[in-house]
Amino acid sequence: MITLIFPYRDRDLNRVLRSLKSLQLQTSKEFEVIWVDYGSKPQIAEAVKKLIGQFEFVTYHYAATQFQPWNKSRALNWIIKQRTTGWGFVADVDMLFHPEFVERTLSLQKDREVTYFKVGFLSEKETQKNAPFMECEIAFESTHEATGLTLFPFQVLHEIRGFDEFYHFWGAEDTDVHVRLRNLGVPVHFYEKEVLLLHQWHANYRSEEQNQLTEKLQLQGIVQLNHERLSQKRIQKTTGANPKAWGEVPSESVMESLANFSGEILALGCEKHAFDAFLYATLPSLEAGIHAFRFQETHSKSSAKQQLKKVLGKKVPKYYTIKEVHDLLLLHLISFYRDFPYVFRVFPKEGTFLCVIQLP
Repeated sequence: MITLIFPYRDRDLNRVLRSLKSLQLQTSKEFEVIWVDYGSKPQIAEAVKKLIGQFEFVTYHYAATQFQPWNKSRALNWIIKQRTTGWGFVADVDMLFHPEFVERTLSLQKDREVTYFKVGFLSEKETQKNAPFMECEIAFESTHEATGLTLFPFQVLHEIRGFDEFYHFWGAEDTDVHVRLRNLGVPVHFYEKEVLLLHQWHANYRSEEQNQLTEKLQLQGIVQLNHERLSQKRIQKTTGANPKAWGEVPSESVMESLANFSGEILALGCEKHAFDAFLYATLPSLEAGIHAFRFQETHSKSSAKQQLKKVLGKKVPKYYTIKEVHDLLLLHLISFYRDFPYVFRVFPKEGTFLCVIQLP
């Protein structure tokens, strides 16, 4: 038996349907699918739950993390932590599966060994054809550097405390787990005899990045930071991850109470020294309970008053932009507060964002 884990958020339902239909055609039925909806918007969550209900081999799980950044590692760990035996496969909603994929992977199961797979990429035109697997024309194939689609014994993932939950948004979490397993002495094999997986075309997610507040959470430079963390782990020969907690998702009731918080909200601006004091002094010293903060732009760098002060040689307060404050606080949260329930909501039209966190 193989457990295929699909981490998911707000993705196109057509590709979901095509992926699951390809699993419906498997020659071996010795598999199950665990669908982890990590914070889709309510209407999309309801739609995808209804769609996958057509497939008896799929079990749906919802994490109420709509107002947190995407964290593939935690989505996977939520399931991995519950499985101590057997084999799991990290899947992707973009994948189309060869009819004999499950049959092949069953033959590859070995204790304390890991296998990941070559992928054939389809063009946009080829994806839209919706042709049978064997009739698809592959544009190009992945190399050993693409590490996302992997078959693991659950036991070895427990030994390294799962995927590293520092990695948010996109980049490095898949390679990181391979590196740590190799550091532990676990063989990691690249299966390239044939193409058993096809990747449906989609636009590059990084092309959506903007230098301003967006309702969909973004963090400038996070991909580069993730890869730098991975580089340092290679040097340090790290094996473990998540020293405090792993695979824990806040309850839907707690997240709903934070999203609808109606208590006192502290208003803060972008003056540099004031924000730095909040980030490095006030935030770490908060008492247990729920705390809420709203941030907004509070100055105009080009105001006549500011310019006059500069001319007269007087001290002029320094300010972050609202996007810089947004990024600094969000990075701080995912670095030091990711194990606590929190919501991070952006209101682009108002040029503000709200952070509500529950501390123990």
